[in-house]
Amino acid sequence: MLDVDSGEALIRPFRPDDLEDLYRICLLTADSGQDATRLIGDPRLPGQIFAAPYGVFQPSLAFMAEDGAGTAGYIVGALDSQEFEKTLESRWWPALRERYPEPRGEAGQWTKEQYYTHLIHHPPSTPDELARSYPSHLHINLLPGLQGRGIGRRLIETLAGALRDQGSPGLHLHVGPDNQRAAEFYAHVGFTEQPGVPPRLFTMDLRAP
Repeated sequence: MLDVDSGEALIRPFRPDDLEDLYRICLLTADSGQDATRLIGDPRLPGQIFAAPYGVFQPSLAFMAEDGAGTAGYIVGALDSQEFEKTLESRWWPALRERYPEPRGEAGQWTKEQYYTHLIHHPPSTPDELARSYPSHLHINLLPGLQGRGIGRRLIETLAGALRDQGSPGLHLHVGPDNQRAAEFYAHVGFTEQPGVPPRLFTMDLRAP
């Protein structure tokens, strides 16, 4: 994958030394796109779920965005969500479950940190029906300095191209019910929202027209 020059920003393939940037950017966007530092005691916790394992286990589907100010965005994906989930269950979650005890109390009273810890012990799974047509999924985050410059679209296009090259027929992602800005962005860059209950589901057909 060649570097893609998006205006003054560069989109490039993930490198092993980008792992700490995945953790950092994930924390700074973990509150529905906003900085979650004040909400989470362990700054690595969001990245343990939504970013780092992709760089570790699917590095060919991870891309970074940077400009003169530094690395400030990423997109990460999994080619086969169900196989990726199996990999995490055997090679990623066990050690984290020892490190992060399962939260207690009523779910409705949990802090954001407790909610993320719950996901480590009870990660969501991809239904067979969804996996048949849209087996791949992604996570994308940009810090404010890279937003509004078309870089998010370029990251989506870059990952979609890589997934097509690896044979994926379709891509999906979920958006929380309180993140309307993200939902509007995905609709704008070519995703289709599917009807159903929260979290909102968006899909993209990657097959040639």
